[in-house]
Amino acid sequence: MVRHLLTLFLLPFLSASPSRAGNPPPLSFPGTPGPHNAITDVVGVTVGHHTLLEGESVRTGVTAILPRGNRYDPVLAGWHTLNGNGELTGLHWIKESGFMEGPVLLTNTHSVGAAHEGFLRWAKANGYYSGGLAALPVIGETWDGFLNDINGFHVRPAHAVAALDAASPGPVNQGSVGGGTGMICFRFKGGIGSASRIITIGEQTYTVGVLVQANFGRREDLTIRGKPVGAIFKDRFLPATHPSPNPSGNSIICVIATDAPLLPHQLDRVAQRGVIGVARTGGTGKNSSGDFFLAFSTANPNLFAQSPVLKAVTLANDQIDSVFDATIQATEEAIINAMLHAELMVGRNGNTVYPLPKEELTDLFEK
Repeated sequence: MVRHLLTLFLLPFLSASPSRAGNPPPLSFPGTPGPHNAITDVVGVTVGHHTLLEGESVRTGVTAILPRGNRYDPVLAGWHTLNGNGELTGLHWIKESGFMEGPVLLTNTHSVGAAHEGFLRWAKANGYYSGGLAALPVIGETWDGFLNDINGFHVRPAHAVAALDAASPGPVNQGSVGGGTGMICFRFKGGIGSASRIITIGEQTYTVGVLVQANFGRREDLTIRGKPVGAIFKDRFLPATHPSPNPSGNSIICVIATDAPLLPHQLDRVAQRGVIGVARTGGTGKNSSGDFFLAFSTANPNLFAQSPVLKAVTLANDQIDSVFDATIQATEEAIINAMLHAELMVGRNGNTVYPLPKEELTDLFEK
């Protein structure tokens, strides 16, 4: 009976299956989530993973986010950096042109090149670019070297191709999957997390979706719905290693999608609000962090057409606050979802990272 009541209390806050999508997470966050509570609630966006779990030391992979599926139709985009000790390729062209021309791939720090090549091979094989255009893929990374043999270069171009080929709409697998396989968040097991929000502006309904690769944070700073969860678990469930128990998980890539019609300068502003979602969970952008936020809009299709004059629609600036709020809410929940969906992992040198203790978290919030 008690267990049944706890389950009802937590829905939709904790997931019964830590690394699989489709189960609602266990604490209620502000805002109205979409049907899958994932970035794929923005119509047209697809997500795919390729996960590498091999032997005792390979714990890595690739995650792909396709703004318009397999269709080449560049989206308007913007970005923001909180702290720049990391890599998200292609940002200079996004800033210069206002467009993002293809998918986003996420992997580990030393596999950016392999993912970059994999995307180009996939694009060529699928006729993604016409006319032999040069491509500047967007590849993001965070460091998984505590659990993964990062210098073994286990991610190959074919794995990026596999993630792109696996991309689909609907529920998004979360936790220790794809690029998030070996990631650590607030010294709990982290990885891929996603969430979405439905908003209404005037008579129109829009969706904001977020996907994060969460690999940051000090244990004592972790905050969930304003509660100092990290302080409560400060000296428990700590990563185990020899000789030092102090893995440096301290970066995040945050991808924000929306179908609200926004121009690049407005999407820069949306990307900035992702920082507030990180801050709500206790992230502060440490000196060693690579904290990158990318926002794109699927509105205004065919705006990259070869025509002398093109027309775009956009929200007025004084109507954009709802998009800001949704971005903050979805980013906060996506980060917590990355931990809620993750499982215990043993990796390189026997290094072990424990998941967020869901039962104790349930008791904590009930009290």
